[in-house]
Amino acid sequence: MDIKLLFTIFGTVFLAELGDKTQLATFLFASRTPSDLFSVFVAASLALVAASAIAVAAGGLVSQYVDQKYLSYAAGLGFVLVGLWTIWRA
Repeated sequence: MDIKLLFTIFGTVFLAELGDKTQLATFLFASRTPSDLFSVFVAASLALVAASAIAVAAGGLVSQYVDQKYLSYAAGLGFVLVGLWTIWRA
């Protein structure tokens, strides 16, 4: 296991998730059920693990057929388009 890669991915995903709608939804669930915070934590954690597993499997599959450079361009373009759409809607 590449420790540098592990910490890089952890830091990137952690920062990307801060204030994300997933974290806000988990916050709301926790505020509704303060007596069962452990269930909220486990359920949210399992959901994030499942979503990450799907992303890793899909990324591994797509990378067999598409050059990583083009995937990076597509992801960057996607982020720019989402940003422009968000600005336009505001």
